[in-house]
Amino acid sequence: MEQTMGERIDGKEIARQIRVRVAQEVQALGLRPGLAAVRVGNDPASEIYVRNKRKACADAGIYSEEHVIPAWSEAQLLGLIIGLNRDPRIHGILVQLPLPEGLNTRRVLDAVAPEKDVDGFHYLNVGKLVAHQPGFVPCTPLGIIALLQAAKIEMAGAHAVVVGRSDIVGKPTALLLLHQNATVTLCHSRTRHLGDLCRQADILVAAIGRPHFVKGEMVKEGAVVIDVGINRLPDGRIVGDVDFEAALPRARAITPVPGGVGPMTIAMLLSNTLQAAKWASQTP
Repeated sequence: MEQTMGERIDGKEIARQIRVRVAQEVQALGLRPGLAAVRVGNDPASEIYVRNKRKACADAGIYSEEHVIPAWSEAQLLGLIIGLNRDPRIHGILVQLPLPEGLNTRRVLDAVAPEKDVDGFHYLNVGKLVAHQPGFVPCTPLGIIALLQAAKIEMAGAHAVVVGRSDIVGKPTALLLLHQNATVTLCHSRTRHLGDLCRQADILVAAIGRPHFVKGEMVKEGAVVIDVGINRLPDGRIVGDVDFEAALPRARAITPVPGGVGPMTIAMLLSNTLQAAKWASQTP
């Protein structure tokens, strides 16, 4: 590992570099990638994410369109997705989560054509990830690996501890780290002696969705800490799942919140959309 003690891993700068690369490849592709975002309801966080995505697409030369659905039946939502599956202008489809209560999330996500599933949530892409075969991987876990690679963190042989077992972040992150030849421990809310396990981690990934859940004393001296959490406190501050100030003196390298993992998610979404367009251009 080539980091100095307490170094902040700059997700904004790494994401910027990826977005520049994507824009260059889009220009050279000879085909304009297209991304469709489907948003049901008026979740403010989803609205901000989709707005940021739209600007990032424009900067990268990717065509984007947004479908905002105030309140539709599941059948109508599935019909929209089927139409986007058939649209040759669209190479990637993003269904913004969470969906409102009453909609079957799994049925909706699996309606997206696997070759357009740039979020990597379709069961076929999940299976490909497990089998270590080419397919789409969820953007945040993919961004975590890209952060570690850009920061020259050696994953092979490292003990990686992932705190959080969600289908969107925890599980796919654990699998990606395993594919990088790390030894992986996947923890969750019912894990016994969680603090002891965290203190064994060379790479500690916190994705549990609780502000400052990982205390400084849970971080091993010289560990690399990846904080996936984005939590808004009552006073309006945005903090991660890790107590950053307490962990900083112990960590070899650490991602801040904001400015760490967050910017990587959209950068990897653009990268996945570019890949979808490349694969589409190779299909007879």
